[in-house]
Parts: sequence; structure tokens; C-alpha cells
Amino acid sequence: MNKDNNKVNILIVDDEASVRGSLSRWFEEFDYNVGSAADAAEALDKFRPGKWDIVFLDIRLPGMDGTELHHKMKEIDPDITTIMITAYASVDTAIKTLKDGAYDYITKPIDPDYLSHLVSNIIEKKQLFSENQKLKKRLNALCKFDKFLGDTPQIKKLLDLVKTVAPTDTSVMIRGESGTGKELLAQLIHSLSPRRYSPIVTINCAGLTPGLAESEFFGHEKGAFTGAIYRRKGKLEIAHQGTVFLDEIGCIDSKTQMDLLRAIETRQFTRVGGNEIVNVDFRLICATNLDMEKAVEQGTFREDLYYRLNVFSLFVPPLREHRADIPVIANGLLKKLSTSMNKNITGFSNGAMDLLTNRDWSGNVRELRNSIERAVVVCNKQVISSDCFVLDNISDISPQDQSLMTIEKRHIQNVLDKTGGNITHAAETLQIDRTTLYHKIEKYGLCR
Repeated sequence: MNKDNNKVNILIVDDEASVRGSLSRWFEEFDYNVGSAADAAEALDKFRPGKWDIVFLDIRLPGMDGTELHHKMKEIDPDITTIMITAYASVDTAIKTLKDGAYDYITKPIDPDYLSHLVSNIIEKKQLFSENQKLKKRLNALCKFDKFLGDTPQIKKLLDLVKTVAPTDTSVMIRGESGTGKELLAQLIHSLSPRRYSPIVTINCAGLTPGLAESEFFGHEKGAFTGAIYRRKGKLEIAHQGTVFLDEIGCIDSKTQMDLLRAIETRQFTRVGGNEIVNVDFRLICATNLDMEKAVEQGTFREDLYYRLNVFSLFVPPLREHRADIPVIANGLLKKLSTSMNKNITGFSNGAMDLLTNRDWSGNVRELRNSIERAVVVCNKQVISSDCFVLDNISDISPQDQSLMTIEKRHIQNVLDKTGGNITHAAETLQIDRTTLYHKIEKYGLCR
């Protein structure tokens, strides 16, 4: 489709004025942009790559005939869609042009209904092709996520394992500390799999209560419980033919574990409050920062479900164990963040990069990202300097900033960074309930 105009642009090349006129009027009635030419010379004068979407070409033209003109147009714009116009006597010639790349041919007198059907099909195929190209570009961009993980031998080995398991339907368990990029790795596996044209659906298991988990996974019928005013599809059903990513899988309750195991084994379930069997086809990827073997040993996680999920295991190392990747990751994050904030920031000063590479980053890549995001917000230069970062420990806060409110605000933000924004884990670390933590996040305007 023409990039500069949402309308379809059609060029009609025919030496009969009556044909040009009738076709032009018909297409204009349907709000197409129409141009016309009486011979090959005029047509070539008007023809430019990308200017026209469809060209109707009469085979018999004065001077250069339609078949030769078709060849020249294809040389100029290989993506052009050409429809040959012919009398019954020259159908064989028209058919030969199909072998040379013409889309179709129509015979005189022209049938308006067939013409309408033909043009509609062309437009639909062009739109589908355009959408597929955009989708491929997004997938290609997604497949470059490895640059946000690093390029040290340690990370390259991890990515080699990803490329090995991605084309299969094998269940994958991704392990690693909070903020190491486990979800990013799951998205990368999905984007490299045969299921990439279907959705990847994320379920944050840490944020689910037992009652909510059942509806989140399997959906519910209208009237299944108070407040269920309509039927709702569960995440497993939404992910049909795609991928389900179970984040913090170790946090789901025992009943949901049993129901999930049954759904994995049978690829069937019923919605809450319903009797209809829902058949599903999905690939499972899960992530955890817990010791799952210990959880199985202690009886808090089902052994049979664990073995179903842990068919292929990947470990994402903490950032402190591959510090050499910090410059690559930091520059990738900076490019993305400065673009989204419409800022012309091209890099880090030497001092700023030293600051980043020498820090332990207990919150890993997520903490690094949050710190760079705040630095991009305050930076008013082309290069981020070390004074744009706020990385102090509580003991390093200056006397004028030692009010209880300031210390509390910084400490909560630090814990959120270290737990990767996980409210449950942050609340446990701070020894407060989740409601209180939500209140303080809102009160101080903190980043999760």
C-alpha cells in the first residue's frame, strides 16, 4: 500500500478513452485515487516506485505493447500489482504474462462485479502482507533482546541454550534472582518459537490470592460468584496456540497447583462455575527466584508439577557475576529510555560508567534500569554524568537529608529496586503488610 496515502492508488493504461473513463469513474466512486494513460510512453512518464498500488494494463497498446510495458514496470517496481486487460482473442498472451508476474487478467467487456471482487482481494492481500511485514519487524526487534542481556561468554552460552530449546514445545523453567531479566528471556524464547505469531500471556503468580488464581488461570462463567457479571476467559484459554509465562511460579497455592497440573496433562479444563470443557494448546515457560527443590522437599510445591515444569532449566546469572556486560546493557537501556522520553542523550561519562560497573546491583538489571531512568529524567546534557545518579546508601545521606521521611522514602525505593518491584517480597523484607506498602509507594511517588 502507498505509505503516504491511506487510499489505494490505481493507474489505468488503455488506448480506448471509453475504457479509461468508465474504469476511472467506477474506481473514484469507491474513493480510490485514479490516474490514467493512453499509451506506454505516458504510463512510464507517470510511473514511479511506490507511487501506484495497482496498474491495469491493456495488452494491445500503440507502440510498446502491454506485455513489454509490464516487464519495464516490474523492473522499476518489483512489488507492483499488474492486471492485464485483454480481448478474448489475446487471452493466451494474457496468460503468458501471469507466468511473468502479472497478478491476473480481465477480458473486455469488463464485468464490474468481477472487477470489484478482484480489487477487494488485491487490497486484502496487500494489507495482510503489510501487517505481516510489520509483525516480522517487531519480531526481529524482539529477537535482538539479547543485547539487553549482554555479550560475555557466560551470556552467550545462555543464549545458545535459548536458541536450542526455543524451536521445541518443551516446558522451560527460568531461574535467577529478581530483576535478572527472566521475563525478557521468556519473551525471547517465544519469539524464536513456531508459536511466535500467537500471544505470549504472562501470569504473575506472586500477586494472586487462592480465590483469584483459579479465575485468572481458567476464567469463570457469568454468575459463578458475587461480582461475576459476565463470562471471562482465563489466561490459559487466551494463550491458545501460544505461550503461557508463569512468573514467580513458586508462589501459587496448593489447589491451583493441582488444577494447573491437570490442565497441563489433559490440555483441558472447565471455567469456574461452568461445565463446558475448554480444550487448549499452549507452551509453558515459568520463572522463579526460589529454591524449587527445597520447596518440593518441604511439601510446599507439588513434586509431580515441578517435574512437569522443569523439563529444561535455564539459569540467568546475577549482574554482579557478569559485570563486563554492564556497559552493553546500560547503553541499550539508555538508547531505549532517551528515545521514549524524547531526549538527545548519547552516552555516559567515564565517571558515570565506572560508577555503574563498580556497583553490585543487588536488584540486578531492573535496579540498573530504574537508576538509568531517573538519571535520564534529571540529565540536561548530551552525556549522563555521575552526579545524575542517586545511588547512596542510607549511611551516606548528608545530615540535611536525614529526616525520617527522607530515609524511609529512600530505603523503600532501595528495597523495591532490589526485589524487582515485587510487592510481596518487598513487603516481607520491610516487615509491613502489602496495603501499607502500596500506601507508602503512592505517598512518596516511588518507582516499582
